[in-house]
Amino acid sequence: MKQLAILGSTGSIGQSALAVAADHPEEFRIIGLAAGRNTALLAKQVRLFRPALVSVQDEASARQLGAALNGPGTPEILWGPAGAKAVAATPDADLVLSAMVGAVGLEPTLAAIEAGKNVALANKETLVAAGPLVMERVKARGVALIPVDSEHSAIFQTLQGQRREDVKKLWLTASGGPFRSCDLAELETVTPAQALKHPNWNMGAKITIDSATMMNKALEVIEASVLFGLPVSQIEVCIHPQSIIHSLVEFVDGSWLAQLGVPDMRLPIAYALTYPRRLSLNSNPLDLAAVAQLTFERPDFQRFPALRLGYEAAQIGGTMPAVLNAANEMAVAAFLDNRLPFLGIPMLVEQTMKAHAAEPIASLEQVLAVNEWAREFSSMLLRERNIPG
Repeated sequence: MKQLAILGSTGSIGQSALAVAADHPEEFRIIGLAAGRNTALLAKQVRLFRPALVSVQDEASARQLGAALNGPGTPEILWGPAGAKAVAATPDADLVLSAMVGAVGLEPTLAAIEAGKNVALANKETLVAAGPLVMERVKARGVALIPVDSEHSAIFQTLQGQRREDVKKLWLTASGGPFRSCDLAELETVTPAQALKHPNWNMGAKITIDSATMMNKALEVIEASVLFGLPVSQIEVCIHPQSIIHSLVEFVDGSWLAQLGVPDMRLPIAYALTYPRRLSLNSNPLDLAAVAQLTFERPDFQRFPALRLGYEAAQIGGTMPAVLNAANEMAVAAFLDNRLPFLGIPMLVEQTMKAHAAEPIASLEQVLAVNEWAREFSSMLLRERNIPG
């Protein structure tokens, strides 16, 4: 039986992972959970899975959770960054699922790696912000880093048994989100409610907005470069509206391999949790005859400037991807709060990137300082309303 610690248990990935665990009680034991402020849902998870250790975002949430769980079997309750890192490094864990949203997941993920834990990584921001540092620690500690994102899981699966030197290109597929066919004029009036209606996937708010702007794919390009050790010049994006092919690998001899499946995050989650085995999942089978057509388009960098910014940040390298990520987190939050128009998201990111002189990544402290600078600079732009649109 594999003992799991889950960072971000109340988010969409965390909930899906716990659903997999609930369906396979003979496979998994949940020993640690870390979440934010959703103490009502976390309390239900604790009652069902009985972890020994949990963490929440702040002390007030810890008090709320303690009151909700008051009685025999109440776990140890921690809070804040130190609490999340404690869950990540809990001694008995065989695998840590890193599924917190945003750069906040960086330190707990590194804590898991430093503790010698294998990590199932759903927090792409960790590799975007500090990829070289993270991969250096993964190698030094001799742990496994298994991707959970459907696109990176697809590439990871497709590369099994293949020689990396035979890879010509990696192709990340993208649904195109809800605005794939919209012109720029229509995008000027997009509301948060419209942007949160993804055509294929059920995800959290932040990643759904990132999908609508295609910043999610920009982050995935950087993540793929770090994970698979390829320059961004060998990583391409294609629009695949059906979301059946999750990514493809092109080889030097002209062969292509792809991983297909229904758009259900339980599939890549379960693969990461049990790799190299596969679980039998109670999911809808893929019916290619019912799908009928698989179509592909080239991404429009004019409609989706966030994707262009991702490539630019990756090519500059160093601390620039961390700035891209931090500014985007601020922009998405402002958009969801109706303080920034939809087209203002990539504009805010680009202005923040232009104000930053990238440096080679040397330490975690440096990455955290750059992350904080980018947030403060983006906040200043928002306060001064210095964003067009």
